[in-house]
Amino acid sequence: MADRTPQRADETDPTTDPTTDPTTVPKTDQDVLEAGAGERTRRLLVEAATLGFAYDGVHTASLLEITRRAGQRNRGAVHYHFGSRTGMLVAVLERHVDLIADRQRELLTRAQEQPDDDLVSAVEALTLPAVELAAMGPQQRAYLSILAQLVDDADEQMDPAVVVVLHRTGGYEAFALAEERMPPMAAEVRAERLALVAAFTLRTVADRGRAAERADGRAQLPDGPFAANLVAMVVGMLGAPAPTA
Repeated sequence: MADRTPQRADETDPTTDPTTDPTTVPKTDQDVLEAGAGERTRRLLVEAATLGFAYDGVHTASLLEITRRAGQRNRGAVHYHFGSRTGMLVAVLERHVDLIADRQRELLTRAQEQPDDDLVSAVEALTLPAVELAAMGPQQRAYLSILAQLVDDADEQMDPAVVVVLHRTGGYEAFALAEERMPPMAAEVRAERLALVAAFTLRTVADRGRAAERADGRAQLPDGPFAANLVAMVVGMLGAPAPTA
C-alpha cells in the first residue's frame, strides 16, 4: 500500500527539489552574467531607439542605425530581443507609461472634483504630465516626440499592442473630460481642435527642452510659468468661439 502520510510544510518534495531533480540545472555564475548582459543590451537598444524614433521617425528610423547607436555588432539585435520594429516601439513606450499614467490619474481625480464647466483643470490633466516628464531629461523629451507622432495615427492604423500601451497613459480619459467641458460646436470642429491640441502640446513641450539644450537657443520661461502659460493657451484653443462659416 502506498504511503499516504501527509508531508510536513518543512519537508521538501524530492520530485520538485532542484537539488535532487537531475533534470534541473542550477544557474551558474555564467548564466547570471549572460542574463545581465542581455538586460543591458535591451536597455541600450531601447535608449537608442527612443532617440532614433524621435528624430528619424517611428516608421522610418533605420533599425540598423539604432543597433549601431546602441553599440551592438549583431545586425539582428533588434529582432533577437524585440522581434520586430513594433516590438521595439512597444518596449520604448513601456518605459514611461506608468509614470505618465499615475500623474494623469492624480490630476484627473482633481479635475473631476471641479465644476462641470471647469476646462482649466481638465487641460492641466492633459498638459502637466508632459511638462513634468520633459523636465527629466533628453530621453524623456524624445519619448514625448514619439507620442506626438503617434497621435496623428488612428487606432485602426496602429498595431494593437501599441494601442494597448497608449491607452494605458490615461490621455484618452483626459481628452474625454476636456471634450465634455468644451463649449458647444460642431462635432468635426471639436475633433479637429482636440487632435491639434494633442500634437501641439507634445511637440511644444519636447521642442522646448531641446531648444534649452542649445547654447544659442532663445530665452525660455521657467518651468512653472511655462506650464501655466501652456495651460492658458490650450484652454484658449479649446474654448475659442466656434467658426461661423
